[in-house]
Amino acid sequence: MKKYFSLIFSFAVMAGVVLADQLTKLWCVKELVHVGASYKLIPGVLHFTYVQNRGAGMGILEDHRWVFMSVSCVAIVLIFAYILWKRPADKLFLTALSLIAGGGVGNMIDRVALGYVVDMINVELIDFYVFNVADCAVCIGCGVMILYMLLDELRERKKKKETSQGA
Repeated sequence: MKKYFSLIFSFAVMAGVVLADQLTKLWCVKELVHVGASYKLIPGVLHFTYVQNRGAGMGILEDHRWVFMSVSCVAIVLIFAYILWKRPADKLFLTALSLIAGGGVGNMIDRVALGYVVDMINVELIDFYVFNVADCAVCIGCGVMILYMLLDELRERKKKKETSQGA
């Protein structure tokens, strides 16, 4: 079972991200009904606002769906392949990869099925762009990846220091 831990863990995280993403998007479309409709969870701070994003993050490159689908497909396939062949043991690294892939799959489902991505999380307090659970997963995954790389660098430096002092 330990041999398959990385696969089971990765696919569980990915499935959780995709499920949460698709359920929140389904809620948004069913409850908010039309584009621009908003539900004020915490007035002036956090709203759910129905947006159809035909571009990438923050709406850049609007109506260039094929670019995002191509890049996303390549990234998702590469992450899947890496996890399948390398089976990384580090849980932090595995979590980062799984969050990024899960978020990519969540938005890919929208791009293929709808031609756009449903966004709904609207942080009014800082007047930020509207985003979704998949976007959160990708950003958190990238943050976790940076954390992993920093910790790995510290481990390497510590190991070198101990090796040079022991010699």
